[in-house]
Amino acid sequence: MNNYKHLIDEKRKRITIVVGHYGSGKTEFAVNLALDSATAGKKTALVDLDIANVYFRSRERQQLLEENGVQVYSNMYHHEITADLPALASSIRKPLEDKLCKTIVDVGGDWSGARILNQFSKYFGNKEAEMLCVINANRPDTETVNGAYYHIRRIEDETGFRVNGLVNNTHMLMETWIEDIMKGYWLCSCLSQKLQIPLVFNCCMEEVLTRFKEKKTKLPDDLILYPIKLYMRPSWLDR
Repeated sequence: MNNYKHLIDEKRKRITIVVGHYGSGKTEFAVNLALDSATAGKKTALVDLDIANVYFRSRERQQLLEENGVQVYSNMYHHEITADLPALASSIRKPLEDKLCKTIVDVGGDWSGARILNQFSKYFGNKEAEMLCVINANRPDTETVNGAYYHIRRIEDETGFRVNGLVNNTHMLMETWIEDIMKGYWLCSCLSQKLQIPLVFNCCMEEVLTRFKEKKTKLPDDLILYPIKLYMRPSWLDR
């Protein structure tokens, strides 16, 4: 598969804000992006601004992330027992101000969760920052171009920031197949044209990538797969 590569795009901005609908897999994408950045030798931080959701938060993988060179910034108490308290640490500003630090910002789902970005507007309204929206075409509110378009516009209206790129992360958890990836690709391609912004990533679980290779699936020339691991899925869900 000539158009497959492990994607670490040097054209990405220093600060990458990750937004998306509940269930889109935005946190999984953010964690993978942070780990890959650190693996590539970059000084990397992950800022967890998700105070809207009590499940699948990137700070739950703080030990894993820090063992692999990613500094994690979240609530002000630094203990899992207090992880649900909507109190952000002042230290969150540290990686945002560090010009040498690649910073991934994981934002709460939906436009209501994205409102928190307004508190840090001075860091995001510049040429160093970009906002990527994760789309799962298998979610009810983003399964059509118009639905996903409305979702993005609501996030932009709430935050005052523009979405600069799309991330196709269409999946059905452990039941994801090649058809899901392609479904999301076509939807995001149409959405990309409608919004006049690029489709930046097409996420693909490593297990699904193996199926692509086994079937020798021919992909569109502009479809570059970004292989991800499921770091956020608790093992007990598969028992």
